[in-house]
Amino acid sequence: MALCVHRIVPSAGPEGQAASLLPGVRPIIRVMPAPEQSSDRPDVYTHGHHASVVGQHARRTAERDAAFLLPRLRPGMRLLDVGCGPGSITIGLARAVAPGETVGTDVVPEVVEEARARAAAEGVTNLRFAAESIYGLSYPDASFDVAYAHQVLQHLARPVDALREMARVLRPGGLVAVRDADYATMVAWPKSDAIDRWLEVYHAVATRNWADADAGRRLPSWVRAAGFADIEVTGTVQIMTDPASTSNWGESWADRTLESSFGAQAMEYGIATRAEMEAVAAGWRAWAADPEAFFMYTQVEVIGLRRG
Repeated sequence: MALCVHRIVPSAGPEGQAASLLPGVRPIIRVMPAPEQSSDRPDVYTHGHHASVVGQHARRTAERDAAFLLPRLRPGMRLLDVGCGPGSITIGLARAVAPGETVGTDVVPEVVEEARARAAAEGVTNLRFAAESIYGLSYPDASFDVAYAHQVLQHLARPVDALREMARVLRPGGLVAVRDADYATMVAWPKSDAIDRWLEVYHAVATRNWADADAGRRLPSWVRAAGFADIEVTGTVQIMTDPASTSNWGESWADRTLESSFGAQAMEYGIATRAEMEAVAAGWRAWAADPEAFFMYTQVEVIGLRRG
């Protein structure tokens, strides 16, 4: 997967209104406001944990997906990775702070077991995993030097509360590091009516789940609201242009459109019909097979310092 990484200043420019582009499909005009933090709504994970989702997450690495944090890590630090998924990033973080301890947490026990197995297979011994909520971590105050969350806050109804809980377990002067995509920046070439429709549906499902698909642009304000100081904001433009990366991306989203929680929620909520989702999946597969396929989007990265 080809990547171009550079420093950016995020912009919350206006979103275009996307009309439905598939024949016979009623439009969803994306004028819904970004959800505010809700204290009385449970989190609903838009992606779910179908094999097509977890398998894609397992492709992530600390070297690529936590590159903005790695220069700040030192041997002997104690690090917490919340929402660690199958643990592929966590393993790289653990190596960076060894012999310091790394702890990975996720709310799904089956995914935690997969992470444990991966760490054992790779021989990483300064790492352990636990199944628990980001809102109620079981660790004492001031017990970590670094707390990391990758593609987590975009799925939460209470992202600032989650960041405050991460702050609680950080020592004074400790670092929080978060990274989230901004779905409104996703662009495909050649133009695809099906992919445009997918992006409409995805935004609608995320909003229905009281989450924010465009969380990337909101990370700096959330981190500040949680009380962190010395905010550093960077960004990564993720580009897929070679056949291996575009095929993987397109086929993965085709599967997820029909098989994952995202597809099930879109139909359950009345946002899209099964026929519409099948058309979207077919469009993803057609795009993935196109030798001119190109896809890009922005990831926003924030590091903040816990005040003493």
